[in-house]
Amino acid sequence: MILKNTSMVLRIAIVLVLTLANSFFTLNVSAKEMKLDTVIVLHGIARTLKSMTALERQLTKDGYEVLNIDYPSTDYDIETLADYVYDATRPAFEDKSRTVHFVGHSIGNLVPRALLHKHRPARMGRVVMLAPPNQGSEIADLVKNISAYKFFYGPAGQQLTTDQSAIAPLLGPVVYETGIIAGIWTMDPISWFLIPGQNDGRVAVTRTKVNGMTDHIIIPASHTFIANNEIAIRQTVSFLRTGSFTRPGPTHTTPAP
Repeated sequence: MILKNTSMVLRIAIVLVLTLANSFFTLNVSAKEMKLDTVIVLHGIARTLKSMTALERQLTKDGYEVLNIDYPSTDYDIETLADYVYDATRPAFEDKSRTVHFVGHSIGNLVPRALLHKHRPARMGRVVMLAPPNQGSEIADLVKNISAYKFFYGPAGQQLTTDQSAIAPLLGPVVYETGIIAGIWTMDPISWFLIPGQNDGRVAVTRTKVNGMTDHIIIPASHTFIANNEIAIRQTVSFLRTGSFTRPGPTHTTPAP
């Protein structure tokens, strides 16, 4: 009788072990096959992907697949740069099993605007713009004809002026969920005083806005370092997850210009 009971217990134990092993195998396979949302990250002009590594680390920690693209921002105009980024990220665009989001800094927002006007991912996600010169910059107006500026910032630098008539058709309308984060602090007091109204030392808050935007928020950050700002990073994650920024009071959307 004891032997019979022991045999039954042994059989039950084997069944349980096999069931758990099968469940583990199934979960493991599912995890490997699971497609994560992709976030394409684009740095600002005259910068490299290293300027976006803090943001990349956080997004990766939060479960996104991050494509932090190093593109030659000072070598070509915005249209050519958009084609460059598209070629570098085409597999993500064509993958129907995953959603593709964008996060850019400064001119790294105009490039995806031009890209998305020509190409759209199979599953379009959300866009977060950090300090975008959507309506140009008065600083670019002042320095556009200076030889050193032309040499250092290249063709794209000439497209950052407040006269956006030439590139407006290239950028197209914003017809996707877009959250904009603008800064109001700088270490450059001269530029800060030269730009009308609140600004981050390079771009006025009012010039970060664009028709069609979903949400807009202002934080104490400078243009140069906004991509490394903890508040900006938290707000980026919030918008990618929910389609809005986090506020202490009721959520609201800043009206477009």
